[in-house]
Amino acid sequence: MFARTSLLIVSLALTGGTGRSAPPAQIAAAHHHTPDVRELLGSARGVASSICLLAGDGVSSVGRWGGGMMDAPAMSIGSEVRMRIREMMRARLSSDDERALLDALAADDACVRHLAATIIGRSDNKRFVEPLTEKLRSTSPGERQSAAIAMGMLGAREGVEPLLRVLRDPSPDVRADGAWGLGLIGDRSAGARVSTLLRDQYPDVRAAAAVALGRLEARDNVDELLRVLRDDTSPEVRRVAAWALGQLEARAAIAGLATALRQDRSADVREMAAWSLGNMSSREAAEGLTAALKNDESSDVRETAAWALGELNARGTGDALADALGRDRESDVRATAAWALGQIHTERAPAALINALKDSDDDVRLKAAWALSQIGDPAAIPAVSEALKQDQPERVREALVRALLQSGEHSDEALTNLLQSKDDKTRELAVRALTGRRGPWPWPWPWPRPRPMP
Repeated sequence: MFARTSLLIVSLALTGGTGRSAPPAQIAAAHHHTPDVRELLGSARGVASSICLLAGDGVSSVGRWGGGMMDAPAMSIGSEVRMRIREMMRARLSSDDERALLDALAADDACVRHLAATIIGRSDNKRFVEPLTEKLRSTSPGERQSAAIAMGMLGAREGVEPLLRVLRDPSPDVRADGAWGLGLIGDRSAGARVSTLLRDQYPDVRAAAAVALGRLEARDNVDELLRVLRDDTSPEVRRVAAWALGQLEARAAIAGLATALRQDRSADVREMAAWSLGNMSSREAAEGLTAALKNDESSDVRETAAWALGELNARGTGDALADALGRDRESDVRATAAWALGQIHTERAPAALINALKDSDDDVRLKAAWALSQIGDPAAIPAVSEALKQDQPERVREALVRALLQSGEHSDEALTNLLQSKDDKTRELAVRALTGRRGPWPWPWPWPRPRPMP
């Protein structure tokens, strides 16, 4: 990501930021030139905010390495240019580079400040702590804000005290970034000071404080976060408060999260409340999650409720999950309901799960086959065998063969029949299964719900 987005900024510099194609001579020169920090920062001047955000995200997520499996060998900007950018980001920063980056924090261009702060933050260079501390006292709110971002991303413990001081900054942007930075550093002693911002007049500041408290695992603030979840006027602040409570995994928060799941006007808040209840593995929440799965108007909420029920592994939820699998109009909900049925360890495969092998959506069939392999019900063998006769994506076929392998005493006969398949991959999978259950095996493992970020 960094290679692609940073190169986009360099290309904009080559074209003067106008969107016109650069002359061939300029493009050829770029292929043989390793830009330095000053050139990269200069190329960011005047870049549209949306493009600048992509560039900063690239630096933040990949840092000094750049490149990745999504870089094609021949792109609009050549591979040699990407290599030069990676060389620059891998190289040790010189004293001139460090000074250029620090000076750029005071630039009048927002993209220059944003990119400089991100590069400093991803440098792991603790020599920046002292000059950043000075810049947090600047008279310019933009410079203080950029310094707070860089300090937080550095993650140095020495940055805690300087960032605590900016929690009272007159600029709401600086206060928000100060709280955010303290959350990244992770010093729990900052929790009490950060919690005071939950009553700040600006929603962005309150949201940053809630996220920081979640990252700090500040369990002393559960009651205050519950107040925010219940009463805050901003849906985004309520959403991240729900996330923070899920991070804290405090049982005292279960009732408040269940209420938000049932009553909050924002689907985003309800979805995050469902995730938090699942993350806490709270079986007391099964009733509320089941109701959300059946009745919530938002498919995102229903899907997350299905995931949460799978995480809870609570008895008595199988019927609701099977009903969602058979009836919900959204394929994401059906797929996650199928996955959840494989998680809750039912003794017999529900009819809806077996029928889902005929679903029109590939992911639903994949997760249904995987769930049947978890349950291991011999009654599913005829349907699994029939599904293998159909044209299936490779991962679905793997899951179906696994379901046969795990389904009991009749599976060897069914697998032997697969050896007569006209499909080379099916025969290969059958041979693997028949030659040793502990041998190499491409087990599918569908994870429907990564941990959300606030």
